[in-house]
Amino acid sequence: MADARDTVGGYGPPEGSGPLASPGVPPRVAPAPPAPGGLRIAFLVYRGNPRCGGQGVYTRHLARELVALGHSVEVFAGQPWPVLDEGVGFTPVPSLDLYREPDPFRVPRPSEFRSREDIYEFAVMCSAGFPEPRTFSLRARRLLRERMDEFDLVHDNQCLGSGLLGMLSDGWPMLATLHHPITVDRELALAHAGGPWKRFTTRRWFGFLGMQARVARKLPRIVTVSESSKKDIAAQMGVDPERMTVVPVGVDHTVFRPRPDIQQVKGRIMVTSSSDVPMKGLVPLLKAVEILRAGRELELVVIGRPQPGGRVARTIERLGLAPVVRCVSGVSDDELACLYGEAEVAVVPSLYEGFSLPAIEAMACGVPVVATTGGALPEVVGTDGETGLLVSPDDPGALARAIGRVLDDPALGARLGAGGRSRVLGLYTWQATARGTAEIYESILAGRAMPAATAAFVASGGHAC
Repeated sequence: MADARDTVGGYGPPEGSGPLASPGVPPRVAPAPPAPGGLRIAFLVYRGNPRCGGQGVYTRHLARELVALGHSVEVFAGQPWPVLDEGVGFTPVPSLDLYREPDPFRVPRPSEFRSREDIYEFAVMCSAGFPEPRTFSLRARRLLRERMDEFDLVHDNQCLGSGLLGMLSDGWPMLATLHHPITVDRELALAHAGGPWKRFTTRRWFGFLGMQARVARKLPRIVTVSESSKKDIAAQMGVDPERMTVVPVGVDHTVFRPRPDIQQVKGRIMVTSSSDVPMKGLVPLLKAVEILRAGRELELVVIGRPQPGGRVARTIERLGLAPVVRCVSGVSDDELACLYGEAEVAVVPSLYEGFSLPAIEAMACGVPVVATTGGALPEVVGTDGETGLLVSPDDPGALARAIGRVLDDPALGARLGAGGRSRVLGLYTWQATARGTAEIYESILAGRAMPAATAAFVASGGHAC
């Protein structure tokens, strides 16, 4: 999952700087109390900012809509801090914030080391690993043990750290969201790693995966975002499918909507990518732009910030694309929707996605989408030729042909855009995500088995597989 957010949180080992962190530790914000019959939810996210990958987007919008349903939600989050809406509570779970700008991979002052988790976090970073899922889960467990009477249930957002097993031992009812198996990120990163040292450091960076797989296999309930992810989690992480339920991610369709007052820019192509990792497919897209550039004027707007000197930046330079590629970061949702309104076509070139926020954001805006068949993208985008165009992953020629079809045929673009928005309104709203998630909460607390699909998803037009 991703949006207009820049991150190490795409799970690829960073080639340069990490995400921006807010200085200092903000105060706790108490949540609004639940309505009669509502639940009290402790929601865990180890990297909370909505400009730091899809996990922060999921946290913000799901928490807001759960509160609208009458539940009380308190978000426990590490740096970079989350952006939350009125009524949602917040407890900071500070780490050493070792990947922050402008000082990534920093050496903390001795006074900053105050716990065993701090020492472990620094030691693992120094050995090229990524410690945050484990250390966040241990810190969150310690905080929650002091507040056992304040919550009905703990919901983890893809931390899957070993501290979650301790929470189970402490007696917490628990649900975890697993967006997709990060084993896919690792394999794609290794396939694109050049040289033995890069392969070694990549394997080391993904060392947390063994812990996440062990924790996922032991958790009694998991929600994931697509049937594709469910199958991959079962196959690659060994999680029992009967303990998983699909609840798709949503989009704010009141913000991401057609903007008739905004003029389309001729030849404007748009892509949203939160990280400079092979899985996001930006390099194949750049090669497609090079093909398309011969014979037409165009511009590629990249929502995100490629790492200086990274794969994407090097490809732009090598192909001479700097005059036609513009990178934009730090935009609000409304600004992002306006940028979609200027685009003739939006592209999701990923080699794999467990879902795809950029796809449904573009579709909600009525922008025709060209996407690959990687992972869950066909499931999300829908029927090829009706709600979007689908091509094989990692195929610049196929991307160029599909994008060219849309640029050269306004009637096709209009038809795909209308079909895409209709699909989003039927299946992918945050209100539907919240209703489906709350349905799982209630089944956990009632001791019922996990449904194959929630009633909310089936009623919205989805189906159980």
